[in-house]
Amino acid sequence: MTTSQPGSRFLNREVAQLEFNRRVLAQAENKDTPLLERLKFLCIVSSNLDEFFEVRVAGLKEQINLDTPGFGPDGMLPHEVFKLVSEQTHALVARQYQLLNQEILPGLANEGVRFLRRVAWNDAQREWIKAYFFRELMPVLTPIGLDISHPFPRVLNKSLNFAVELEGKDAFGRSSGSAIVQAPRVLPRVILLPNEISSSEYNFVFLSSILHAHVGELFSGMSVLGCYQFRATRNSDLFVDEEEVKNLRIALQGELPQRHFGNAVRLEVADSCPKHMSDFLLDQLGLSRDDFYQVEGPVNLVRLMQVPDRIERPNLKYPPFIPGLPLTLQKKKAPDIFQMIRKNDILLHHPYQSFQPVIHFLQQAAVDADVVSIKQTVYRTGTDSLIMAALIAAAGRGKEVTVVVELLARFDEEANINWASRLEEVGAHVVYGVVGHKTHAKMAMVVRREEGKLRRYVHVGTGNYHAGTARLYTDFGLFTCNEEVCADVNEVFMQLTGLGKAGKLKYLWQSPFSFHSQMLAAIDNEVQNAKAGKPARIIAKMNALLEPEIIKALYNASGAGVKIDLIVRGVCALRPGIKGLSENIRVRSIIGRFLEHTRIFYFRRGGANDIYLSSADWMDRNFFRRIEICFPVLEAKLKKRVLTEGLNMYLRDNRQAWEMDGNGHYHLKTRRRGKKLCAQEMLLTELAAAKQG
Repeated sequence: MTTSQPGSRFLNREVAQLEFNRRVLAQAENKDTPLLERLKFLCIVSSNLDEFFEVRVAGLKEQINLDTPGFGPDGMLPHEVFKLVSEQTHALVARQYQLLNQEILPGLANEGVRFLRRVAWNDAQREWIKAYFFRELMPVLTPIGLDISHPFPRVLNKSLNFAVELEGKDAFGRSSGSAIVQAPRVLPRVILLPNEISSSEYNFVFLSSILHAHVGELFSGMSVLGCYQFRATRNSDLFVDEEEVKNLRIALQGELPQRHFGNAVRLEVADSCPKHMSDFLLDQLGLSRDDFYQVEGPVNLVRLMQVPDRIERPNLKYPPFIPGLPLTLQKKKAPDIFQMIRKNDILLHHPYQSFQPVIHFLQQAAVDADVVSIKQTVYRTGTDSLIMAALIAAAGRGKEVTVVVELLARFDEEANINWASRLEEVGAHVVYGVVGHKTHAKMAMVVRREEGKLRRYVHVGTGNYHAGTARLYTDFGLFTCNEEVCADVNEVFMQLTGLGKAGKLKYLWQSPFSFHSQMLAAIDNEVQNAKAGKPARIIAKMNALLEPEIIKALYNASGAGVKIDLIVRGVCALRPGIKGLSENIRVRSIIGRFLEHTRIFYFRRGGANDIYLSSADWMDRNFFRRIEICFPVLEAKLKKRVLTEGLNMYLRDNRQAWEMDGNGHYHLKTRRRGKKLCAQEMLLTELAAAKQG
C-alpha cells in the first residue's frame, strides 16, 4: 500500500511515522539483537506510539471533528489518513504482542527470566504476593463504584486502570454492578519476587496480575464477576496563547495538569475484556471501534523498559563501552579546556566520544576567576543535570549567567520550569526566548578576560545538553573560539534576550531568518554546477524531511543530474528513485543500538566540500517556527572527520541500513557475501576510548 495518493509528489507524514516504527520493531524481531535489548526495542515502539497518538492522531481527529477543508501535501483528506493509520497501527500492535508472547518472553524464560502468570504461582509465591498486596497496594488504591453520584471518572492519560464487574449490594445497599480502580503511578508495574521463593534466577510478577488476584478485597461482601485492565491515551498538546498571556511560565504551570485529561484518542484493553465491557468503556471515553486496541498481554508495555536495568545478565545486553576522548583532551587528567580550544577547534562525536568535556567546559567556567559571563540555551536537560548545577554555581559566584529556557519543550515543560525557578533564585537571568518560536538551537558561550581583552568561547551542537541521552543518541558537538563564529552566536543570543532587528551573520544560518533560503541557495548552487558540467553532490543526514520547498528543490536538483544521498532516520515525505522526478535521489534510514540524531548537510560546492551541522531537521517548524542554528565545520581535519564518521560510513552500512522505495516502503539492505559493515559498530571500534584527533 502506498503512503500517498497516486501521482502525488509527497508521502504522508503519519503513515511514514508508522513505517519508522516498523523499522524499530524489526530490531526486536532480529535474533542477532540481545534478548533484553529486543525487549527494550519493543518498549520503544510502545513509547513512540504513545506520543504518536497523543500528538499526531489527536491532531488528525481534531481536523476531522472541525471538518477541516482541503487536502494535505500528499493529496489525502484527514479522514482518509486516519483510516489508513488505524489499519496499519492495528497490524503493527498485533505483530508487537505476537513477538512478545511467542519469542521474547519464551526466550527470556529459557534464560531464567520469567514473568509469572497467576496460574503458575506456587503456594509460597501466593502467600508473599498476598502480603505484598495488603502492604503495598491496598493502602493506596481508591476503587470508584459507578452510580448516579459517582460518574465514570476522567482517568489520567496513559494510566493503568481496571474495570471491575460486581454482583451484590454494598454496605449502603447500592448495587451499581461496576467500578473503576486506577493504579497509582507511584506503584511499580513489574515486581521482582525474592530469591527464596523464586524458581529461577529472576521471577517477575505484573502489578495487574496481583490486582486481579486480590481485587475482591476492595469490595467487601460483593462478588467480582470480572476484572479487566485498560488504558486510555489522550490528546497531550498544550494550548497556551503566547500572544495573550502576561507570564508564560505561570500560564504553562496552570495548563500542565490538563495534559492528563485531554480528549481521549485511543483505548487499550487486555484480551480478557468482553465486548460489552469494551463497548461501555468506548462509550464513556467518546471513542469508536477504530480507536480500540485489544492486546494479548499487559496494556502498558512502556513500563517494561525498566526491567533490563534490574537484570545482571551481560550476555542478554549490548556489550558495555567507555566513550573515548579526542587526543587533545587525553593528555591531562583535567586539561584546561579553554587552552585546548585556543589551539584548535574540538569536535566530539557522541556517544562514541564522551559528553564529559561539555560538562567540564561549564564547570570550569563556573569556578574560573577570569570568566565573566556564561550564556546557554536549554531545551532538554533532564531533572538531574551537572550542567544546570554548574550554571547555578556560576551565578552563585557572581558571574553573569543568562539561560534561555524553552518552556514549551514537549513533555519536558515541568523540568524546565523547575530549572528556571532555581536559576532565578541564585540571580541568573532567565528568559523564555521569542513568543511564537521555540528555542531549539543548542549553544553555550563563555566570555573570559585574557590579557586585558575579552575572548569568547562557544560550544554548538546537534543534540541537547543532556548527559543521559548523550550516551544513547548520536550527535556532534563543536568547541571553537573562532571570533566570527563566536560573534554570530553572540548575535543570536542578543536576539533571544533583547529587542531589535536581526543582524547579519557571517557563518551561521539561522531560523526563522536565513536558514531556509541559505539551504535552498546551497541546493541551487549544486544545480548550477551540474548544468555547467561540473561534479555536483549533496549528502544530508537528519531525523525528518517534510518541508515542501526543500523537497521540490531536491527534485529539481535530481533532474539537473545532482547525485543526492539522504540519510533520514524517521519520516520522509520525499519519494526517491521515481523516473523523471527523483531518479538521482537515494533515501536510507539507519536503525540500531543508538538513536541517530545528527543533522549533517554536505555540499560539494566545486570541491570546497562544505559541511554544516545543525539542531534542525528539514521540517516547516524548524525553518519557520523555531530558533535554530546551522553552523559550518571550518577546519579541514574536522571536516574530513564529519564526512567520514557522519556520512560515508552510513552510506556504506549494509547491516542496519533500510533503503526506501518510491512508495515510502523500506527494505533492509543486507549483504550475503563480502564484508558486512555496520556504521555504529565501526564507530564504537574506532572512537570509543580511541586516539582520534
